[in-house]
Amino acid sequence: MRMYLSSWRTGDHPEQLLALLDSHGTNQVAVIANAVDALPAAERRAAVEREIDALAALGLQPVELDLRDHFDQPPAQVAAALAGFPAVWVRGGNVFVLRHALARSGADQALTELLHQDAVVYAGYSAGACVLAPDLHGLDKCDNPNAVTLAYGVPARFDGLALLDYIVVPHIDSPGHPETEILITVAAHYRANGIAHRTLRDGQAIVINGTGTRIT
Repeated sequence: MRMYLSSWRTGDHPEQLLALLDSHGTNQVAVIANAVDALPAAERRAAVEREIDALAALGLQPVELDLRDHFDQPPAQVAAALAGFPAVWVRGGNVFVLRHALARSGADQALTELLHQDAVVYAGYSAGACVLAPDLHGLDKCDNPNAVTLAYGVPARFDGLALLDYIVVPHIDSPGHPETEILITVAAHYRANGIAHRTLRDGQAIVINGTGTRIT
């Protein structure tokens, strides 16, 4: 598997993301921004545009892939759409809203299969990294599960994609981020209960390339 999991945006070392793509001949990236689906439409649009601008500044060709277009469709539909990209960029926002969109579109299974085949790079930040955990309990201290009801009219689910065997806790010791204090509390809860997790401060990223994992 190849992953670039940042605490905030592209992090301090986006060249590490580009290196994961280096040998794959194309710079197209599917931007998955469904973690902000609970925002008003104009705010959501602006959030997507910020991601596209930031990725384009790295020399990439970002294109939004809105998972809502694939809700309640045969799983092969979203799988075919994802297979057309060598990388996905999964924006931060609300991890429970993102989890629902991944499940309802079938992108959770499609991405899992593509990653195990080493056919895609999974990159993203904050909620985009958190959703890879086995379980999302504890993150509800920071992200409101009721946002799923607001966005989609259904309850939140608390199972993660289980592509990692630990929970990523972003924004630790990041004074400029409004969630840093509550996430310090979340990390302390995990530590006290023996729950596997890794913390990131803004600027840092977990880089996974095959069997190797490092924090940069």
